[in-house]
Amino acid sequence: MESTKNLKPVLELKNLHKSFGENHVLKDFSLKLFEGENLVVMGKSGSGKSVMIKCLVGLIQPDSGSITIKDQDITSLGHTELDLLRTEIGFLFQGSALYDSMTVRENLEFPLRRQTHKIPGFESTEILVKEALENVGLAHTLDLMPAELSGGMQRRVALARALILKPKIIIYDEPTTGLDPITAKEIIELMRNIQEKYHTSSIIITHDVDCARVISNRMILLVDGTNYTEGTFEELSNSEDPKIQAFFKN
Repeated sequence: MESTKNLKPVLELKNLHKSFGENHVLKDFSLKLFEGENLVVMGKSGSGKSVMIKCLVGLIQPDSGSITIKDQDITSLGHTELDLLRTEIGFLFQGSALYDSMTVRENLEFPLRRQTHKIPGFESTEILVKEALENVGLAHTLDLMPAELSGGMQRRVALARALILKPKIIIYDEPTTGLDPITAKEIIELMRNIQEKYHTSSIIITHDVDCARVISNRMILLVDGTNYTEGTFEELSNSEDPKIQAFFKN
């Protein structure tokens, strides 16, 4: 993608701090996501990735710092305003998080029932559900239960659910975890296709170096709660800094 030098971010975390007692999880962490960008965030277990995501979607409040999404500081929003802004963000949960007791159709209808204002008058729920499933190549699974799907198919359905409200920002939490290499490659390719088709801006949390290499326009390495460094995959993977190289060693 083009240089981000003169672009305005669609999402920005600035000087975020978050502690739990004596445990300082985020320490002056900053991040910018630009329009149409796939930004990969890599960090070891305990580095602060999960806390960063929870702050980002308003599940927990940072101790200090700001979180701006589409020109709105979410730390100052009320519940109604925050729920409205959340409809602009698609979330692919680690492990898919489909509702076991619902069919594929019902899983995809769930966010539509809760956000009726997001459905254009000329589009029915049925059309949106079918379109979302076609985008991930699973139109035939409409009336199946999650237990009848493979792990890769469940991940695709979860992605369809994340896309159904047509968000401009998508957060992928470990999208390839638990998948075999071939299925993981298919999910990565699907993510690229979605970016190209809908011009989405995405944050991808991953440990998967192959995923980062293929999908990222830019990367951030989260070390001990800080934005240790950022750059392209090529720039970081060729660094001689031992802390950076630790992310790219097999």
